[in-house]
Amino acid sequence: MNITITTTFGAAHHVSDTNPAHVTGCDRYRLPLVGTIAPGTPGYEDMVEMLKDNGHHTREGYGLIFLESEEFSGTYFGSIEQIEQYKRENVGGTATFDASQGVTYAHWPHGEGWDSFIPRVFWNTQARGAIADGVGLVTAFAHAGIPGAEVIVYEFEGTWRRDGEPQQLVTHHCTACHTDTFHDSGHVHENTGPDSRRWAARQARQHIISAARHGTGTTNSACQPRNGEMLHAVNALARDMWGTQGNALPDTDDAYCATKGPCSIIRELRAGVRPAVYRA
Repeated sequence: MNITITTTFGAAHHVSDTNPAHVTGCDRYRLPLVGTIAPGTPGYEDMVEMLKDNGHHTREGYGLIFLESEEFSGTYFGSIEQIEQYKRENVGGTATFDASQGVTYAHWPHGEGWDSFIPRVFWNTQARGAIADGVGLVTAFAHAGIPGAEVIVYEFEGTWRRDGEPQQLVTHHCTACHTDTFHDSGHVHENTGPDSRRWAARQARQHIISAARHGTGTTNSACQPRNGEMLHAVNALARDMWGTQGNALPDTDDAYCATKGPCSIIRELRAGVRPAVYRA
C-alpha cells in the first residue's frame, strides 16, 4: 500500500521511498547551535573519533553548525575560520554557509565529550516566541481514515508519576482514538534534543500507517477508539456507589480528553497559553 502522510502543522519532510515513517531530510533547517572544537576542548579526542572512523579527520580543530528541523537533524564540520566568519556575518540572522567546504553527518553526535558540549535544545523556545522553552506543538499529520482528525506531536511539561518531579517531555496524540500515551508504554519521551522529537514524530507516522493499513478500531490497528467504554463503566460504578443520577466524568472520550487529557494540553498550546504540568 502506497501511503502518503500529509503534514498539517510544521514543515513537510522527505521520506524513504519504501517507508513513509522514515524521514530522510528536510528543505529548511534551523541552526540552533554554532561553535568550535579544538585540541584542548574537553573530550576532543573522543569527539573527533567519528571523523577518524570515516576518514574525515583532516584538521586541527573544527567549526560546527548543528542543523535541526522538526523531524531531522544534522551536524556540519568545517574549518574554524569558516564558522567564525559565518558568526560575524550572521549578526542579522541572514547569513548562509557553503556546506561543500566541509562534511555533514545526519543527526547530532552523542557520547564522550559531546554529551557535555551540546546543551539541551528545544524546538519551541521563548527566544522564537514560544510560550516557554520546550512547550508547544512540534508537528502534526492528517489522520489516514478519519476526516479532520490529526496525530499531533507536542512538547510539554509532565511527570512520569503523580506528584513526581516535572520534566520536559515529548509525545504524540491521535484525535481519532484519544489514547493517552502515558498509558501506552514507550510513547512518552524525555525531551533531550532532536532525536527525542524525531522518535516521537516517527511513532506518530507509524500510528497513521497502521490506521491506513488496518483501518480504525480493528484488531491489528494501533488506532483504537474506545467509544467511552471505560468512562461508561466508571460513571456507572460511581452512580451506584454514591446513589446519584449524573455522571462523575464526561461520558465520551473526546469530551474527557478535551477537559482532562492530552487534547486539553493541545488546546492550550494552540491558544498560546502555558498548560499546567500534566499529571502533577
